[in-house]
Amino acid sequence: MEEKTQNKMREIKIEKVVLNIGGTGDYLIKGFKLLEIITNKKPSKTTSSKRIPGFGVRPGLEVGTVVTLRKDAEEVLKRMLSAVENKIKKKQVSENNFSFGVKEYIEIPGMEYHRDIGIMGLDITVVFKRAGKRVRLKKIKNGKIPKKQIITKEEIIKFMENRFQTRFK
Repeated sequence: MEEKTQNKMREIKIEKVVLNIGGTGDYLIKGFKLLEIITNKKPSKTTSSKRIPGFGVRPGLEVGTVVTLRKDAEEVLKRMLSAVENKIKKKQVSENNFSFGVKEYIEIPGMEYHRDIGIMGLDITVVFKRAGKRVRLKKIKNGKIPKKQIITKEEIIKFMENRFQTRFK
């Protein structure tokens, strides 16, 4: 008898890892430099679309910086997880993704303190996908994909425990 192989279409993959820092003015410039140092890629700046008078935010104001990693996402994710000692709370996991924060960038292995940046933290979001996701996203002849294509919390937890030895609280 042949062994039953798993369905390739059910395999979970890391689609992207997104690192971002929010802030305005001088803090935004420092965050931009920090993301450039961590990833060796050029981050982009995000602008606000709403007015929030309490925070002094107006439409068109740059309020954050973000960089998306796709190819070398796994090695950067390993570094970021080691900064939080491979521990993530279960409430940080949702369908198709999970997010966590690093309080100080000097906790990341291989990073040293930069005087011009100071101490700051960043947020990391990891997005997962299965084969066939492009069917829904493509512009011409896009289609619907079934509910079973969604990656559940339990599947993400199992994937992270097996692949990255992450512990969930």
